[in-house]
Amino acid sequence: MTGHVTRGWKAFFWAASLYNFAIGIGAFVAAPWGSPDAVSAVLIVCFGIVYALVARDPMRFAPMLIAGLVGKAMVVLMVGLPNWRAGGDPALGAIVAGDLLFATGFALFLWRHARRA
Repeated sequence: MTGHVTRGWKAFFWAASLYNFAIGIGAFVAAPWGSPDAVSAVLIVCFGIVYALVARDPMRFAPMLIAGLVGKAMVVLMVGLPNWRAGGDPALGAIVAGDLLFATGFALFLWRHARRA
């Protein structure tokens, strides 16, 4: 990865981190101990840690965003689409809309800062 990273990008990655912490901790507290929902919540929090690392040093840790991009894209496809339709859960649809926003930002950052061959 090459290029200069603005404070705006760092703030964006901190926002992604805080978003994952808030969603993950909330889901963990609501889930029964050891359940698949609790395990998923722990993974959401762990991705929040990844985004915090990226926020601290975006150029060094940018390749880790690929995992976040894939994960968020899959969440959007699996959870977002059904909940954005009639009869879906509007609260869950709103949460996944945040994932779509961050996935779009991750893709844009990776594209703009990719090494030119």
